[in-house]
Amino acid sequence: MVSKRTLLFLMFLAVPVCAILTQCLSSKEQQDPRDRVFAGSKTCESCHKAQYNSYLHTAHYLTSRPADINTIHGSFAAGENVFSFGNGMTVAMEQRKKGLYQAGYINGKPAGAERFDITIGGVKAETYLYWKGNQLFQLPMSYFSALHSWTNSPGYDTGRINFTRPIITRCMECHSSYIKEIPNQNLSLTNRAVEYDKSSLIQGIDCERCHGSAANHVNFHTEYPEVKEARYITTYQKLTRQQKLDACAVCHSGNKDVFTRSSFTFKMGDTLAKFKEHNFGPKNTNPATLDVHGNQSDLLASSKCFVASNMDCNTCHNVHTKESGNTQVFVQRCLSCHTSANHNVCKLAPKLGDALKTKCIDCHMPAKPSNLIQVEGNSKKLQVPYLVRTHRIAVYPEETKKIMAFINSH
Repeated sequence: MVSKRTLLFLMFLAVPVCAILTQCLSSKEQQDPRDRVFAGSKTCESCHKAQYNSYLHTAHYLTSRPADINTIHGSFAAGENVFSFGNGMTVAMEQRKKGLYQAGYINGKPAGAERFDITIGGVKAETYLYWKGNQLFQLPMSYFSALHSWTNSPGYDTGRINFTRPIITRCMECHSSYIKEIPNQNLSLTNRAVEYDKSSLIQGIDCERCHGSAANHVNFHTEYPEVKEARYITTYQKLTRQQKLDACAVCHSGNKDVFTRSSFTFKMGDTLAKFKEHNFGPKNTNPATLDVHGNQSDLLASSKCFVASNMDCNTCHNVHTKESGNTQVFVQRCLSCHTSANHNVCKLAPKLGDALKTKCIDCHMPAKPSNLIQVEGNSKKLQVPYLVRTHRIAVYPEETKKIMAFINSH
């Protein structure tokens, strides 16, 4: 029979053992799904608070996030929540007990419904994903900011409701920081489902997606806070120009190339060409045939400004700050290089007057319609261009005429 003294001792011993086990389990639960050498972006905040808090509001960080009433900008209000295909088919955005749904109807009869699970994008448009088992699919309706309304998702058939477009890993490689693809034994090239480990998904582009794994960096500087030179992490300032460009081009160079390995393994300082199939054909450098959507890298490379200088993406963009829509910030960066001292001021400066300080971007990097993305409104009656500001810095005579006409009329 166990004595009271022995029982009390065992109970006393159980307390620290339970605490240790709880800590171990908690640590295991919180381990970054990519690898133990990843610290998780939250750890960056303690030393880089200003950059961290600012970055949380950027389009990169918010490129994917859990879908809820705050992250879905389309309306669920009656009269604003239905998209009509004009042939008896409609999709309604509905609030149900289990969440927010897109529900299809054919002549008023239900034709499938799926829940909003993930929101993708947010500046010009949003599209949405849903989970079905371990697979991800795109929902048929997207939200287009210029219309302030629901639209048929890009590339979808304009005459039917489609819940079946699967999301492949390449999509997630540029709209998330990580997701683990589950190995599939089905070797079929035409009927191979792409499945994911749901628990591995890290939404948004986080610090370590660009800067690389940081656990060793964090551990070192936590132990030796007096050391101010960054250790055990790639420093952007020390990269070559091409390495800096590759760090952005991994997601901003279009879909024309075939990746031979996942770009989730790409880290700042790597050579992007090593991740792609070699293209033995001539490279398309004609900016007229490069779509403005997703081809920022190649369009920039075709610019005289780029060729004649050492500029890179970071010359104009501060990725840690929300700058989208603030053209004045970018104009000031143009004017910091284009000065009288450098003898490269705009030739129209005398005629432009004060407009020179506000119109650089509109004139030399105008918003152009994408040929890849078509936006369709209700009942096929309204189509509007999906405008993206081109990254080919050049002289656009038609834009110059517009601006001069505007100045002369005021």
